[in-house]
Amino acid sequence: MDRCIVLVDAGYLLGAAASLLAGEPSRSRITVDHAALIQGLRDRAESDTQQPLLRIYWFDGAPDRVPQPEHRRLRVMPRVTVRLGALTRSDGRWAQKGVDAAMHAELTELARNRACSDVVLVTGDGDLLPGMMAAKEHGVAVHLWAVQAADGDYNQSEDLVAEADERRVLDRVWITKAVRAKELGGICAPPPVPRPEIAAILSAPLPESALSAAQRPAEQPEHPTTSAAAQGGADERVPPAKGVPTPKDLAALRAPGAAHPAPQPANATLRWSSDKGWVDRPAAEPAEAASLPTLAQLTTAEQRWADREEDITTVGGDPYEVGQVFARRWLERLGDHGHLQKLSGMYPRIPHRVDGELLRYAARFGLLAHKDDQIDEHDRYAIRAGFWREIDVRTATERTPAAE
Repeated sequence: MDRCIVLVDAGYLLGAAASLLAGEPSRSRITVDHAALIQGLRDRAESDTQQPLLRIYWFDGAPDRVPQPEHRRLRVMPRVTVRLGALTRSDGRWAQKGVDAAMHAELTELARNRACSDVVLVTGDGDLLPGMMAAKEHGVAVHLWAVQAADGDYNQSEDLVAEADERRVLDRVWITKAVRAKELGGICAPPPVPRPEIAAILSAPLPESALSAAQRPAEQPEHPTTSAAAQGGADERVPPAKGVPTPKDLAALRAPGAAHPAPQPANATLRWSSDKGWVDRPAAEPAEAASLPTLAQLTTAEQRWADREEDITTVGGDPYEVGQVFARRWLERLGDHGHLQKLSGMYPRIPHRVDGELLRYAARFGLLAHKDDQIDEHDRYAIRAGFWREIDVRTATERTPAAE
């Protein structure tokens, strides 16, 4: 059959690209325009083989073989098929399992069935040598593509290079059409105008400071109140002095006419809401929070289908972006804008019903921590930051006409 097929080892292609552009093989150091990359592979394959493209097979690893955001985008592209192997962690490093075996099986099956006349392999794994030899025996021309090595040497098996019918190198110019090195910095950009509540949280000492202080009791003077209680023989436990305010206290900063809190002592420790006994939790959500509708309640069947299409084809899966997308949909379908004012007044706490739905939505994009079934703490912060950022943008947009 006079047509070509491309088999891509994504771990090799993107890892080598990261080494070339960022100086290390970590794929987290690069950003990839997958649409441009696939189009570039197609154009190059058809040009080199002089045959029309049948299909591009994208082989990659994923934790528990669960498709990640990039796999969701790739598998809906025309003439792209995604095959996933396992991604396991060993000695502190992630390693693909079963990807080379899947490529070998696909290569030999395509050649045996004479599905194509030319096969393009983008890989450096010498384990594919038997599959390459079998394909050649079935009359298939094998083209081996390499990514330009960062050190100028081979980044492919020499046996694989020797066995290939044709070999090409994807140089830096070609790679940078679809791949860019990330600038070092945070995962999510902070809002343009920092909130005083967030500034108060970020400026607080870390909880470890309290632990260090507890480990040095001899260096700290005894609190006079504690001494008095001991002298009086009282068994009452003296509550610790308040340090950095809780999220409940921080939310009060936004209330109209709220006084600015007094400066906190230098040795104050951040009181996390998970520290039981430190935060007064209401028995049930306030009526205002309970009255807020969830996104599921506001979404029709047609909108749900459109949302899934957008999630698969457009949403990249960055935690900050996921929070923004969820908030945008919730706001667009919210009929009563009085709910928006209620929500804005609850900052920084998202009502439990809405927050739970937000995190479940984020879990669709592979943001669950591997084997923990929980979203990473930093990702949760970014998801909620994106949510509030979108709320702020909409609130500012609505207030603009009133200010004129």
